[in-house]
Amino acid sequence: MNNFFQNKKILITGACGTVGRVLVRELLQEHFQCEIIGLDNNESQLFLMKERYANYPNAQFFLADVRDRDRISRQMANIDIVFHTAAYKHVSLCEQSPIDAIQTNILGVQNLISAGFENKVKKVIFTSSDKAVNPTSVMGTSKLMGERLMTAANCNGNGDTPIFASTRFGNVLGSSGSVIPIFKEQIRSGGPVTLTHTGMTRFIMSIDEAVRLVMESCGLAMGGEVFITKMPVIRISDLAKIMIRELAPSFGFSPQDIEIQIIGVKPGEKMYEELMNQEETRRTWELKNYFVVFPAFRGMYQKIEYSYPDIISKSVTNPYISEKENPLSENELAAFLKTNALI
Repeated sequence: MNNFFQNKKILITGACGTVGRVLVRELLQEHFQCEIIGLDNNESQLFLMKERYANYPNAQFFLADVRDRDRISRQMANIDIVFHTAAYKHVSLCEQSPIDAIQTNILGVQNLISAGFENKVKKVIFTSSDKAVNPTSVMGTSKLMGERLMTAANCNGNGDTPIFASTRFGNVLGSSGSVIPIFKEQIRSGGPVTLTHTGMTRFIMSIDEAVRLVMESCGLAMGGEVFITKMPVIRISDLAKIMIRELAPSFGFSPQDIEIQIIGVKPGEKMYEELMNQEETRRTWELKNYFVVFPAFRGMYQKIEYSYPDIISKSVTNPYISEKENPLSENELAAFLKTNALI
């Protein structure tokens, strides 16, 4: 992977976001010897990032919005690789303002695609979400459309055009908006810790692992695929119990003092997560760290001879759904949280 990024010029949208900022940090390690252009529309966080990397001559950061097609195209001049992590991700806010979700999560993706063609970049990687599978929300629907736009962009390939692909993963624990900081603040306040349903399950991964796999999928991408990252499953109720047990004493409470309150499933919220549905299994290969979903209408796209290292199977029959996977035990989950400095 080091050789793949070496001496490349890489653009990261959403550079101040959870995945974007760790991508910046990882790619600025000395052994990569690459140049980073970071874009974000969060002025305050972008200023702090510029200050943090002020002594890195190979890092530049600019205020920009993916909705501005011309601005994005200018910033993409001479770029080799694009990681598109900018998005609206909060389900309830996207439900309240669907037109904004469309403009950023759908039209913003198309702006990146157009700019990629104009500037003849080598690869564009879109970070998607489990909520794109059988979507029940505006946010999930917009992410699905982002994936389909990335796949469709490969229709226009003629051998000298970018490779467009997507990577799809579940909950990045500890990210802004994830349940861990919410539970932590509730415990700090003495509870209650609010739980929607005791049977709810989720796929999880750490931020560092998510970024490593996004980078790895960039090296693997050949055009039009959706890479689905393999990850462990947890019960949200187990997460609440472990966080109470581990954190309550540090905030001056006994774990027995912190109540778990069941508040009911929110509108549009699923009891389980789907990272791959039944229809997608018919066009999926299994690799060591991923499932690779190929375009639904292969005949419409340029001829690509797909090939990857570590192929386990070219026949997948079971969809990748959290309720059908064995969840981590409480001890395994506690070890995961401690190893990744999440508690």
